[in-house]
Amino acid sequence: MQCIEYLMESEDEATRLEMKTDCRSVEAQALWAGLGPGMRVADICCGTGKTSACLNALVQPGGTVIGIDGSPERVAYAVDHYGGEGIEFRCRDIREPLEDLGLFDFVWVRFVLEYYRSTGFELVSHFSRIVKPGGVLCLIDLDHNCLCHYGIPPRLERTLFALVGMSEREADFDPYAGRRLYSHLYRLGYQEIDLFVEAHHLIFGDLEGKDSYNWAKKVEVASRKLGFDFAEYGGGVEEFKAEFRDFFSDPGRFTYSPLIRCRGRRPLDER
Repeated sequence: MQCIEYLMESEDEATRLEMKTDCRSVEAQALWAGLGPGMRVADICCGTGKTSACLNALVQPGGTVIGIDGSPERVAYAVDHYGGEGIEFRCRDIREPLEDLGLFDFVWVRFVLEYYRSTGFELVSHFSRIVKPGGVLCLIDLDHNCLCHYGIPPRLERTLFALVGMSEREADFDPYAGRRLYSHLYRLGYQEIDLFVEAHHLIFGDLEGKDSYNWAKKVEVASRKLGFDFAEYGGGVEEFKAEFRDFFSDPGRFTYSPLIRCRGRRPLDER
């Protein structure tokens, strides 16, 4: 099966995903959404499998997790690093039918819809088909993704907005995916819908290594794949990267992204 490539795909993507995934945050979000022991869970776009493993710990005893991802390399990594009792991984194109996997008590869709700006609702409707009646669909994504900074030089801010704008047009990226989550579940008739908004990418003071690596990779990979021209920088991408490093390593800067989580229960009786 061919890799289903997305904007952030690179040879270092497994490393980036491993570094940025915090099991404590995943567990807190999943418990808020209603995850519990004995549940059958689908982790959509599971990446390296680290998130699936975090979820698997919460559904024991008696629960199971199937991690689904479109990258054969990522699935192989997940099997090697996180395969075990109660957890398995499947390489699938998430845009294609998934009903053969059966129905799930809990379907987890975290940081997925930001890569599908034009088809977000259709994808959520698609995922809903594998949620059993009475089961939970949990959607989590960012809003104003990569765009909330204070103390940033004006030229750098304009360039980041231009880069994100190009990613919307050329790569179907959605920097405002988070604000759409409630509407998706409401339009599908979900019940007991709940929402929570919190800060993500919350960066102030001394820069941690994981944040430095994550943001440097985001900018490097996205700009290279989009062919962004960095028109305001006479020295091109290297001059931009130098200014970005100077801003990001300044302990006086402030960076965050709003994270929106939304969960709902599929009706028992759909008419």
